[in-house]
Amino acid sequence: MTTSPTPTPPQRGPSDHDVRDQIVQAATEYFGRYGYEKTTVSDLAKAIGFSKAYIYKFFDSKQAIGEVICSNRLQMIMTTVDDAIRSVPTAPEQLRRMFRALVEAGSYLFFHDRKLYDIAATSASEAWPSVQAYENYLKALVLQIIREGREAGDFERKTPLDEAVNAIYLVMRPYVNPLLLQHNLDHATEATGHLSSLILRSLAP
Repeated sequence: MTTSPTPTPPQRGPSDHDVRDQIVQAATEYFGRYGYEKTTVSDLAKAIGFSKAYIYKFFDSKQAIGEVICSNRLQMIMTTVDDAIRSVPTAPEQLRRMFRALVEAGSYLFFHDRKLYDIAATSASEAWPSVQAYENYLKALVLQIIREGREAGDFERKTPLDEAVNAIYLVMRPYVNPLLLQHNLDHATEATGHLSSLILRSLAP
């Protein structure tokens, strides 16, 4: 009795995840060269070699692509901040380093990837979810640092916690919000030091 050969499984194309990554990578390079605002999905499709309809299969708009790119860039900043305060023993020094790392990372993106920075600025002006997630991360980090400082006796405990967090975030906001930072770059480094000292004096027990 002879058996028929087992058919070879058909070759599968790239997974949806791989295609999405390919589109984001190509869009990051294209937006970085020509800018987000001036680029259309048609421009992007031609540059990538995909049809416009094929791109819309994975992203429903240019903003959806920009969202992923913005989220990736903001995640890089958050990782930089986490690395800067890791293993720092005291809450006051954590706050100083957090503020400095945020300004340095944002300034670096502005000067070295200006057109990608513009995506972050657009996302801030239009309140994209990626920027809202970034702001929530910052507030949660400030909250964590204040709690640790209070437990260690470095910070006062009379001010309601949410009030202290919001006040500190508002002081930092002109230097950490992508839309606002671009207008405050000239004195950002100096301001970071002065404002950190001001915040820490207000938190002293």
